[in-house]
Amino acid sequence: MYVNGKQEMLSKKISLLEYLQQKGYQPLYVAVEKNGCIIPRADYQTTFLEQTDTLEIVQFVGGG
Repeated sequence: MYVNGKQEMLSKKISLLEYLQQKGYQPLYVAVEKNGCIIPRADYQTTFLEQTDTLEIVQFVGGG
């Protein structure tokens, strides 16, 4: 699996929500594209990742 251009290995079937939490992301503050499609936040728990997937994760940062 590629995440933001870097290859990662999955050790088991995992949901997108679990993956984000394990990596320290706050799901409310990210946007995720999986294989070229934006994943709605409501679908994070039911979207499962596979080794052949490509993810782009964008984290929102406040500031001014």
